[in-house]
Amino acid sequence: MNKYFKIFKTYFIITFGLFINTIGWTAFVIPHKIVGGGLSGLSSLINYITGFPIGLGYLIMNIFLILISIKIIGAQFGIKTIYGILGTSAFISVFETVFKTPVLQDEFMSVILGGALIGSGIGIVFSQGGSTGGTDIIAMIITKYKDISPGKLLLMFDVVIISSSYFLFGSVEKIIYGIVTMAVSSYAVDMILEGNKQSAQFFIFSEKYEIIAERISRELARGVTVIKGTGWYTKADKHIVMVIVRKNEIPFVMNIVHQEDDTAFISQGSVMGVYGKGFEEFKKRK
Repeated sequence: MNKYFKIFKTYFIITFGLFINTIGWTAFVIPHKIVGGGLSGLSSLINYITGFPIGLGYLIMNIFLILISIKIIGAQFGIKTIYGILGTSAFISVFETVFKTPVLQDEFMSVILGGALIGSGIGIVFSQGGSTGGTDIIAMIITKYKDISPGKLLLMFDVVIISSSYFLFGSVEKIIYGIVTMAVSSYAVDMILEGNKQSAQFFIFSEKYEIIAERISRELARGVTVIKGTGWYTKADKHIVMVIVRKNEIPFVMNIVHQEDDTAFISQGSVMGVYGKGFEEFKKRK
């Protein structure tokens, strides 16, 4: 039962990410006829020229890329990628009929909010091991034959797609808005992915170290290490409680220490990428 709940939870979170991502496109960016990067941007560009539905165009291009990818490099993408492509296409198809006019009339604010939603949605999908396909598949195909960074490839695709809007609108401003959209989106992706890994490391100096260590271990179910040290000024033996917790558990640690010893000395630092039981899974490099 627990296994099925985890699968349901994963796909629920991915669906939520796809929902946020497509809201960013359809409610804020597309109504202003701003071309972003990726296949979503290319689909919207085709829509501005021909009127062809964006969601359907996105689906067709992804199916085409998947078939090519299977032929050239094999099926190196999983069910989550297929689900991400179908989900994105479905949401866009629904929302592009709902949001006929921009939610915000101010183009710059629409770009900022739209980019933030697009990036946050993608970040949520990535955090669950999912993908929305698109230019990622193109990068997989090209890197099989060329020794080039996938990140550089994706950047090149985005620049070409966004710059193409000049031939349609003749506006440098539209290109700038497209670039800002993708810049904000990239920042939001990083914030979601890296913020999800952020933890805090505490060094707690207190005479009541045993009680504090016991409460943290019992109430937060976190591993606690007590380090023996020497106060150099007093030359007295000291005991230091060291613990690493998720950022949302920080207030609980502070409350425990405050309740047990409000004279304690606390050092708190931010750490990134904690691996092991209770934190991120350690992945072996090939």
